[in-house]
Amino acid sequence: MSGHSKWATTKHKKAVIDQRRAKSFAKLIKNIEVAAKLGGADLAGNPTLYDAVQKAKKTSVPNDNIDRAIKRGAGISGESVDYASIVYEGYAHGGVALLIECLTDNKNRAAAEVRTALSRSGGTLADPGSVAYNFTRKGVIVVSEGPSEDDILAAVLDTGAEEVEAIPDGFQVITEPSDLVATRSALQSAGFDYESADVEFVAAVKVDADAETARKVFRLIDALEDSDDVQNVYTNLDLSPEVQAELEEDE
Repeated sequence: MSGHSKWATTKHKKAVIDQRRAKSFAKLIKNIEVAAKLGGADLAGNPTLYDAVQKAKKTSVPNDNIDRAIKRGAGISGESVDYASIVYEGYAHGGVALLIECLTDNKNRAAAEVRTALSRSGGTLADPGSVAYNFTRKGVIVVSEGPSEDDILAAVLDTGAEEVEAIPDGFQVITEPSDLVATRSALQSAGFDYESADVEFVAAVKVDADAETARKVFRLIDALEDSDDVQNVYTNLDLSPEVQAELEEDE
């Protein structure tokens, strides 16, 4: 089990995806706008934009929305996009660490919404650096069910991939950020579908949690992600197969 919120972004989110689709769309669009602003509108020459678009398409964001977001971000439509990236640190139940990644056009609003979500759901804001030291930026590719672990290992053997690990409904491949595109391309060349390819925060030291603690942590993550400014929530939560099975019964 990985030391970030991948469990929360697979099995757990599927239970609430319908009611949160609009917010999900808005955040995916924001990622596209930022990627287009930083690297231009050409998908072939902007792998970050390519992956943002692929993720949006897999979440059924309409093509028209995607095209408008690319043009808006790249400045082609005459509109301007200006988001600040902010990372907040915090703690959830059981001493579980949180990194809360925001993209916002209003820093004061983002800070207020993060603080409110934490305080109402049993979390606390942490001092800068008290949590971040345990997290490292890594490339994370989620591969759908189908290929075996050995198949994936064979495909990414020469790409710099560091680890292949099982998650609910498939596998995830961990790489250095600089190796993400090469590893994703190798998987595609091997004919393997992938759900997402992102640079994420991955924890070095994990915290084991029972099912009740995990439920509280996931409720806190949901509260944070209700904010339009919160793009991602990463944790060092680690769940045993037994706890995962118990959580599945909730759904």
